Amino acid sequence: MKELMKDAEEKMKKSIGRLEHEFTTIRAGRANPAVLDRVLVDYYGVPTPIQQMAAISVSEARILVIQPWDVTTLKSIEKAILASDIGITPTNDGKVIRLAFPQLTEDRRRELCKDIKKMGEETKVAVRNIRRECMDKLKAMKKSSEVTEDEMKDGEKQVQKLTDKYCDTVDQAVSEKEKEIMSI
Repeated sequence: MKELMKDAEEKMKKSIGRLEHEFTTIRAGRANPAVLDRVLVDYYGVPTPIQQMAAISVSEARILVIQPWDVTTLKSIEKAILASDIGITPTNDGKVIRLAFPQLTEDRRRELCKDIKKMGEETKVAVRNIRRECMDKLKAMKKSSEVTEDEMKDGEKQVQKLTDKYCDTVDQAVSEKEKEIMSI
């Protein structure tokens, strides 16, 4: 049964990690190379992440500079950025691409907060699904007489405590990200 709890906690930790990674891809008014994580460039017919094709640096607080190792890929990178959902128009000077992050409007901040809440809710659903799987396994173990009734009840309480803990962690991460967005 300890193995079951450990497995459930691992899965819940991974869900939180995924949420935190998703938060890094949210454009929050500051230049952050992570916003390009989901942008794939068609490089000789193969979808390739920009990070594998260019050096990405933050030259100023609101400007991201993309310097490709192969200058012939500038147009493809620019095209991929335009086609993506990051909402920034790149400027190409023939050697590098610059992304200027505009100041966020109040409406855009509220929209981002809604997205953040939605991501948080999806993560909580994932955590609850892990709880349900674990509860089902406990019931199956009880049915096959691997654990007693009392052990099953204790296991259910432990799983519920884990679930509450990770749901609280999600709520905390969501509120911190919302504060960050609203204070920019």
